[in-house]
Amino acid sequence: MFPTASLTTLLLLALSVAANPIVIRDSFIKVPFAKKLNVTGSFDLIQKDQARARALKAHGAAKASGLAAAATSIGVTNVAQVYVASVGVGSPATDYSLLIDTGSSNTWVGAGKKYVKTSTSKQTSNRVSVTYGSGSFSGTEFTDTVSLGNGLTVTGQSIGVASTSEGFDGFDGILGIGPDALTVGTLSPSTQSTIPTVTDNLASQGVIPSDLVAVSFEPTTSESDANGELTFGGTDSSKFTGSISFTSITGTSPANEFWGINESIKYGSTTILSTTAGIVDTGTTLILIATNAFKKYESATGATLDNETGLLKISTANFNKLSNLVFTVGSNSFTLTPNAQIWPRSLNTAIGGNANSIYLVVNDIGSNSGEGLDFINGFTFLERFYSVFDTTNNRVGFATTPFTTATTN
Repeated sequence: MFPTASLTTLLLLALSVAANPIVIRDSFIKVPFAKKLNVTGSFDLIQKDQARARALKAHGAAKASGLAAAATSIGVTNVAQVYVASVGVGSPATDYSLLIDTGSSNTWVGAGKKYVKTSTSKQTSNRVSVTYGSGSFSGTEFTDTVSLGNGLTVTGQSIGVASTSEGFDGFDGILGIGPDALTVGTLSPSTQSTIPTVTDNLASQGVIPSDLVAVSFEPTTSESDANGELTFGGTDSSKFTGSISFTSITGTSPANEFWGINESIKYGSTTILSTTAGIVDTGTTLILIATNAFKKYESATGATLDNETGLLKISTANFNKLSNLVFTVGSNSFTLTPNAQIWPRSLNTAIGGNANSIYLVVNDIGSNSGEGLDFINGFTFLERFYSVFDTTNNRVGFATTPFTTATTN
């Protein structure tokens, strides 16, 4: 559903143990959220994910060619396809249900609930438009006050106000927390190079101590579950175990336009994807891997492609024989257990599947490796690992959580 980007040169970068992000041990500021399963029928889930992957690659390729406060947390909700948070705009604030997207960077409203102008609303002379994998919006740029919780407020934030939008039924817009380079070319006739994101402005205005956002998700087995948290400016030690390991943003295009990293993937002892570049993305539901890697995974697991859902399906006997799926980033490995590789069985019918079947959350990105964006670690990965998106230091971090080895599914 959202945009992408670019760069060149492959770098293999080792992870380092987290030291810089501020760790918050006190109470958190959270906002209300609403959740629903955003899938409408057979194959809808994988079609949306693959459409997003294509859009991200295309955006990145086009771009490559030239075309002192405490960290604060807000609540987010797993909607199976996306996560949403309640975000206030204006003064007094109107609350909007916005999708949380690390794969895009514009913040906008108006897809559902209409924009309410207040004394802090200032219209600019710019039009704004963004095309996503399975949706788009266009409208007018305003600057306004954005409230992410009690006391967490940014002023003068660029806000797109949609006059038209497509693909966002049930939501009001997007809170984009990707790199600000993804905003290039979204305003016209402005020649402004980039639009600062909400996270950028929170840091520059001194509301948070660092230009960083940390994401905590938990596995869910229900269509509505308030099970996530964003922490702006620091990390929440109650949400992860051990230490956070960081890796620099990849130098490979187009993954380097996003929260892109280098990693390799093994199924058991078999390498199915050699070290290559891809992205970490809250806007993608599944774990997508290059077609050649997907075929190896399909064969190794004994799975078959299900005609109803587009997902891989395995028998109970093959589930009992599943090996770990290991993602190696630098010198650190992050393991998805067999249970973590399957779609929550209680949500099978919500995606057009059979209640008694077992479906896998790993799927085909739609092209072979070597295109500079060969995997997407979507939220079925992020539900099992704490993630940190650090603009200040141009890096991404992961840590294990109490849910990394949970048998939730």
